[in-house]
Amino acid sequence: MSEKVLKLGIPKGSLQNATFDLFERAGFNVSGFERSYFPRIDDSEIQLILLRAQEMSRYVEDGVLDAGFTGYDWIQENNSDIHEVCELQYSKATSNPTRWVLAVPNESFVQKAEDLEGGIIATELVNATRRFFEQKKVNVKVEFSWGATEVKARLVDGIVELTETGSSIKANNLKVIDTLMTSTTRFIANNAAWADDFKKQKIESIAILLNAALDAKTRVGLKMNVKTKNLDAIIKLLPAEKSPTVSSLADSDYVALEIIVEEKVERELIPQLTRAGASGIFTYPLNKVIH
Repeated sequence: MSEKVLKLGIPKGSLQNATFDLFERAGFNVSGFERSYFPRIDDSEIQLILLRAQEMSRYVEDGVLDAGFTGYDWIQENNSDIHEVCELQYSKATSNPTRWVLAVPNESFVQKAEDLEGGIIATELVNATRRFFEQKKVNVKVEFSWGATEVKARLVDGIVELTETGSSIKANNLKVIDTLMTSTTRFIANNAAWADDFKKQKIESIAILLNAALDAKTRVGLKMNVKTKNLDAIIKLLPAEKSPTVSSLADSDYVALEIIVEEKVERELIPQLTRAGASGIFTYPLNKVIH
């Protein structure tokens, strides 16, 4: 192993597979994470360590790790003094942010946080929940929950629980009465590591590749042939980031046009392009998109 090594924390648990998938998309080969807390990566300057997202920011702050991935929620919960490298828009099931919500049973009389005065709240996010109620000047007792928090909604007065799609809240016949926090995945670094030239450059390189892989996940390349006389009309239809690439063809009456578009736009755009005279249209997946 290289003498210069970046100790990088990967969140074990719900974010684990999504994070390793992102690394694969970014061009890294990671293996051994099914059996070891020290997965292998095909970069001798990186050492991977699997840790729970809940404790990641503490270990990064203390310098046990140089950098790592965790949720904004756990940075706030731990009140960690770290450097935030970038936000990464991915989570367990979707690319949407997760939410910590205050919920009660559907049959409960509670309609707002103030109605819980004197009550008991179960949650894993203890510190942030206490701050939430303190700011509202509502006196409650916040109990740490070791899991299955939705079940406890009918044992205590309310719960604060993490939700991404809301399906578990609905399945347990609960209603959301407030949102404490919206959270996304963050790439964070130890302050001393960020001041180190080697480690900072390594961290920045990883951030560039991961963001490029994330951007490519939602975009496709789109190529087509266009009659020169129709070029202006076709270009007006294109939601390209910048001007599209236009190349000459052997047939001087045609040009080749290439752009990158959001995948969700593609299905609406292709029929419009066909009607406007584009031909030979095809799309292709992307590995990385760097802005």
